[in-house]
Amino acid sequence: MPTTPSPAPLTARHDTALPACLARSAVVGDTGARTSLDAFTGWWARRSRTHRFRVERIPFHEMDAWSFHPGTGNLAHHSGRFFSVEGLHVRGGEQPFPEWQQPIIHQPEIGVLGILVKKFDGVLHFLMQAKMEPGNINLIQLSPTVQATRSNYTKVHGGAAVKYLEYFTQPRRATVVVDILQSEHGAWFHRKFNRNVVVETDEDVPLDDDFRWLTLGQIGELMHRDNLVNMDARTVLACLPTPFDEPVALHSDAELLSWYAAERSRHSVQARRVPLAGIPGWTTGAESIAHHADRYFRVVAVRVEASNREVAAWTQPLIEPCGRGITAFLTRRIGGVPHLLAHGRVEGGFLDTIELGPTVQYTPRNYTHLTGLARPRFLDLVLEAAPDRIRYAAVHSEEGGRFLHAQARYLFVEADESQAPNDPPPGYRWCTPGQLTQMLRYGRYVNVQARTLLSLLTTRAVEL
Repeated sequence: MPTTPSPAPLTARHDTALPACLARSAVVGDTGARTSLDAFTGWWARRSRTHRFRVERIPFHEMDAWSFHPGTGNLAHHSGRFFSVEGLHVRGGEQPFPEWQQPIIHQPEIGVLGILVKKFDGVLHFLMQAKMEPGNINLIQLSPTVQATRSNYTKVHGGAAVKYLEYFTQPRRATVVVDILQSEHGAWFHRKFNRNVVVETDEDVPLDDDFRWLTLGQIGELMHRDNLVNMDARTVLACLPTPFDEPVALHSDAELLSWYAAERSRHSVQARRVPLAGIPGWTTGAESIAHHADRYFRVVAVRVEASNREVAAWTQPLIEPCGRGITAFLTRRIGGVPHLLAHGRVEGGFLDTIELGPTVQYTPRNYTHLTGLARPRFLDLVLEAAPDRIRYAAVHSEEGGRFLHAQARYLFVEADESQAPNDPPPGYRWCTPGQLTQMLRYGRYVNVQARTLLSLLTTRAVEL
């Protein structure tokens, strides 16, 4: 007699308990946390004193294992790994910059940005790291459990293993909560992605001195401190499947996706890598590659010493922005429901032409020479916002492993219909927080700056 095959094991498509777990972790106070915020502050100060860090600028010729290619002028590591600085030629951009050339970071490997979570007394906690990055203005910032490029975690540098990496590379060690490919800065990286991962374990996790368990609400409180929670942590936290109470919106999900597809279709952007040597408008000197008008950014070199990193000393290039950025969502309650004004941004390094960004994402210094209609839309509205219109403001650093002292002031600014109408200019669309959160779960829809602002909502650092 033929045997009856056993039924295939099935699993629930969604963890229905997860939204409630996240909501509880976002509101629980110090009494339900493993570490109080006062204790965290003391631990943070000790971490800053315990390790020896040093970052100094050096001329390009003093870099170890880095050099300019004699033919292309590209700046690359002798191993062929890590990343390189090359040229990029972009056509099809938005006015007033339809075409340009610039240096760009080319790093084709995909890194891991991972946060390990675990329940203590029924409350979800996040394992966060005090991590040094050479480009951080204050060196140490609060980072994900794992923040590593493939070259790092495969130990191309010959250094120590990445702590807690096994929870993200050995499937049976933890349960996946989130795992999404997301882009990095499209203005400075060429088609660069990272896995944004959250996994949950019920194992006993040995606690290294540079790590602490924090609730989601505690991280939200820390988001009010300038330059504390780093970019890599913020982008991962934005990917959490946070519930928003939004039964209605100005546009249906189908209408929003249709508009987004049309935006991608109407832009014809051609971006190709070119040799770094001789790109128009940029000059390579002994200590920097800079724009002739001293705008946008420079490429510089640094020597680094860090006693608690996988490698104790190294040299590398970094991108140094010319000025601090302004990144903001305009927000309105439309029919009683919070909405954010998203912008379909064209950036040369994007794979898919555009991604949804904040209403405003500019470095004001780069636009001081422009007036009238040539000025970026809504920039002056945000710069001149009255204090009672600002729902949130803090300075956050961008990725400190590749960018030197890159900071932006992140804001939510309340607008009225006369300033930001229901039918906004082309390229802009009103979305609810829930709609944007849903879109970013599929990757390459919502840019890294918008994800920082969304992380303020998922951690309840701000409520609209």
